Amino acid sequence: MVYFRGVSAISRLRSRVGKQSSLSNSVRWLQMQSSSELDLKSQLQEIIPEQQDRLKKLRSEHGKVPVGNITVDMVLGGMRGMTGLLWETSLLDAEEGIRFRGLSIPECQKVLPSAQSGEEPLPEGLLWLLLTGKVPNKEQVEALSKELARRAVVPDYVYKAINALPSTAHPMTQFASGVMALQVQSEFQKAYEKGDVHKSKFWEPTFEDALNLIARVSVVASYVYRRMYKDGSIIPLDDSLDYGANFSHMLGFDSPQMKELMRLYVTIHSDHEGGNVSAHAGHLVGSALSDPYLSFAAALNGLAGPLHGLANQEVLLWIKSVVEECGENMSKEQLKDYVWKTLNSGKVVPGYGHGVLRKTDPRYVCQREFALKHLPDDPLFQLVSKLYEVVPPILTELGKVKNPWPNVDAHSGVLLNYYGLTEARYYTVLFGVSRSLGICSQLIWDRALGLPLERPKSVNMDWLDNFMRSSR
Repeated sequence: MVYFRGVSAISRLRSRVGKQSSLSNSVRWLQMQSSSELDLKSQLQEIIPEQQDRLKKLRSEHGKVPVGNITVDMVLGGMRGMTGLLWETSLLDAEEGIRFRGLSIPECQKVLPSAQSGEEPLPEGLLWLLLTGKVPNKEQVEALSKELARRAVVPDYVYKAINALPSTAHPMTQFASGVMALQVQSEFQKAYEKGDVHKSKFWEPTFEDALNLIARVSVVASYVYRRMYKDGSIIPLDDSLDYGANFSHMLGFDSPQMKELMRLYVTIHSDHEGGNVSAHAGHLVGSALSDPYLSFAAALNGLAGPLHGLANQEVLLWIKSVVEECGENMSKEQLKDYVWKTLNSGKVVPGYGHGVLRKTDPRYVCQREFALKHLPDDPLFQLVSKLYEVVPPILTELGKVKNPWPNVDAHSGVLLNYYGLTEARYYTVLFGVSRSLGICSQLIWDRALGLPLERPKSVNMDWLDNFMRSSR
């Protein structure tokens, strides 16, 4: 049940993928251990004490061991490459991409339960994996699905808070406002104000908030979509559907393939370790003991930035601009000319490059496989495929990009567009709903492990100049 059991030396923790073959096998063996317990909270009650002891041991035995050197480039460059944050639910490797509790995306697709009529992993299964480190069985996933449906009750004042905004407000503005309105019912805030919960048990009201939040954000997000782009009518949640299918249903899309796409979309967008803007913002705000609603609202505001989650809407808009200028059947040479035109105008090619990854994003790959299976002849998908051939060599030739390969955003918009969700401005909201699984899971572990208030040291340029002079 212990993730990375028996790894006591910090140097082995730093060795990562290259020296982990036997360790990885151990992790997977532990993850696949089955349990008849259907209650997720009961599972956590068994696991958390062991992990609390593990953290204490790491700190007492290895607390003074350095895990890296900090350079001026890191200080000035957004702290890139700096190891300074504990994030249990996922780990990102520059070469192989994300692993959720040790499992790659293809492995998750293979071992996590799927819907009876589908093949893609159910988001509820991934949520169980993120929280416990163990692969759930079908009965556990079904129980969790029913629990989330039971919790998905949104008070009227949340809708009123959203309705107070102009219908033309950005979807992320409306979504984040709805999440803030949900905060009124925070169980953590109530427990903290009463003062009758020991800090070692802070994770319990956090768990209640987290599951309520995950259950309700899809309802809120669906309302934002219906308010902006349809007639404003609410499509009720269907108790017989799983989380991803219900989200699709409440948006107004009931085709089996769209439900499958939403299961895949939510799963692969759920978590991407802790250093990205939204995850870090959620963790940072949560470290002040702000409840999950406040923390996740902060994460959403980070996700709304053009350099983070807003990129997925920019990709589809850029692809459509290519079609408008060159037509659907443009040659590769025409496409190359348009890419160079974009770059020479001082803009980037949206959907390419990543702050950590140095190869094609596995999240892009699984979406491409979905498209090859379900929409191989779609003109926009064929354009995305041509871009995959054209863009990386150009970015490599440019010489300024560390990673010329496509990321998750390069593909998602084309899939959504194909099934009728054509409103690109809304796409970041889908990303936000998905990210609730990872951020809320980690917030529970933040409280379970008693992680402290985040407070790094900042310096100014005078300090750096003086430090350089004194170090010569």
